[in-house]
Amino acid sequence: MRTEDFFYELPSERIAQVPLEPRHNSRLLTYNRNTDQITDDFFYHIGQYLIPGDVLAINQTKVIPARIFAQKESGGKVEVLLLKQVENGVWECLVGGKRVNAGKKLHIHNGPDFEVVENLEGSKRLIQFNQSVEPFLSSIGEMPLPPYIHTRLNDPERYQTVFAKHIGSAAAPTAGLHFTEVLMKQLEQQGVQFVELTLHVGLDTFAPVTEENPKEHHIHTEWCEISPENATKINRAAKNGNRIIAVGTTSVRTLESGARFALPGEKVGSFAESTGLFILPGYQFKVVDAMITNFHLPQSTLLMLVSAFVGTEKILKLYRSAIDKEYRFFSFGDAMFLF
Repeated sequence: MRTEDFFYELPSERIAQVPLEPRHNSRLLTYNRNTDQITDDFFYHIGQYLIPGDVLAINQTKVIPARIFAQKESGGKVEVLLLKQVENGVWECLVGGKRVNAGKKLHIHNGPDFEVVENLEGSKRLIQFNQSVEPFLSSIGEMPLPPYIHTRLNDPERYQTVFAKHIGSAAAPTAGLHFTEVLMKQLEQQGVQFVELTLHVGLDTFAPVTEENPKEHHIHTEWCEISPENATKINRAAKNGNRIIAVGTTSVRTLESGARFALPGEKVGSFAESTGLFILPGYQFKVVDAMITNFHLPQSTLLMLVSAFVGTEKILKLYRSAIDKEYRFFSFGDAMFLF
């Protein structure tokens, strides 16, 4: 297995720059692993592929409006992208601009002051605010869109899922962006159950694998949680023979990480900690029976994850078919249902 095995050519016009309205109007490519059947549909028809009793595991993380602008004592402007809070008042972040190193003090207009306390790898820094920054983020922060999106988002809430609750992500769990409250209500009336879990997405999710052998890649860690109540719901559904369907690769990673905490006879156990699980082809899925997912970047850990589920050659064939049929790719793009 080589990293180049996960490369594909994508015309730039296939990268979705804006979200569709309403959310559930995106297209849906479905693939049945048992019959090898592919269908082209729309996301608002997802219920036609679901069975009463199915469990949809959704990631309730909320994106931080993490792009903020600060000022040096000299007056120069600095762009800061908050990644994750390490402890109270201390954040790991990306800092733009030169000579913003440990010891440098900066000010945010109508916000708190902070100091760079440690230089990390590359442009990453550890900074400490003089007071909690969270109450200010809604007024001083902007939504951090992925680097391949070049169009300004008129409504920042379009980069949040309708079920987002717990703030903590540097990027949205994009498979969840296709759901509307109307569609979710329809699915519940159909007998489909939603179970909430949390994984706070890091910006490293967009980073390509640069090592020739993907097994040598140092996977990013992300904090995730399955509550005791929701672990019980998942285990009960699995015992009843119902499918556990992950909405997005973040939910896949959380569910499969939860398998480590399962008691005998269970699928998952409750937990709340960082996971470093790296799912590559050859991985044996322990919890996930099906997944809803977007189309991912070439040579990314996310493409490797979905390749582990359906096979590398097959996923690239599905991607080529989607390109030919003018599906929209990446965060604001269309969806796949793999089962």
